[in-house]
Amino acid sequence: MRAVLFDLDGTFADTAPDMRHALNRVLAQRNLPALPLEAVRPYVSNGARGMVKAGFNLLPEDEGYAPLRDAFLHEYERALCVESRWFDGMRELVSTLEQRDISWGIVTNKATRYTHPLLQALDVTPRAACIVCGDTCARAKPHPDSLLHASQLIGIEPVHCLYIGDDLRDIQAANAAGMRGVVALYGYLGVDPQPRTWPATAFVDSPTQIVTLL
Repeated sequence: MRAVLFDLDGTFADTAPDMRHALNRVLAQRNLPALPLEAVRPYVSNGARGMVKAGFNLLPEDEGYAPLRDAFLHEYERALCVESRWFDGMRELVSTLEQRDISWGIVTNKATRYTHPLLQALDVTPRAACIVCGDTCARAKPHPDSLLHASQLIGIEPVHCLYIGDDLRDIQAANAAGMRGVVALYGYLGVDPQPRTWPATAFVDSPTQIVTLL
């Protein structure tokens, strides 16, 4: 393996606390009770759509969804890196990759307007070989476009790349791109997940275990 690419939310960084705070501010504005972190965490990988589902049980096709989505995104953009942090073990993993001259980067479905400020605040931007966002390509994951674009940016063929993610669509995108998909079992994993059934190359309980796959 010559490169390791990471999903962002729930894989590289633990962003659930700030997503939860943004949702709870929207709930408070509507005189609704706040939700605990454990109730919100499984929905975080689905972004604003997941947050509206967690807080209001609405889907994009439902009436009233769009204003709640916009309200959430407004609140999130105001404070998107207060409690967000690198997952435990991720700094050690990144240092090992850099010492071994293995490229690494971020490929996320999160929109550019939220991804870049967040990664700047987390001090990721100066170190990552590439940052590909959900609106960088015409189609986001589970389509392979963003992963293939990342491969082109870093100049490393997909067959020599690992892609680490915490959602089924991450593994589907990796397989479609010809990369080896690895499930981050420490991540958010979605609602009622069955990650061991996903068609992945490997499963890891912590970022430091990724070193053994190289």
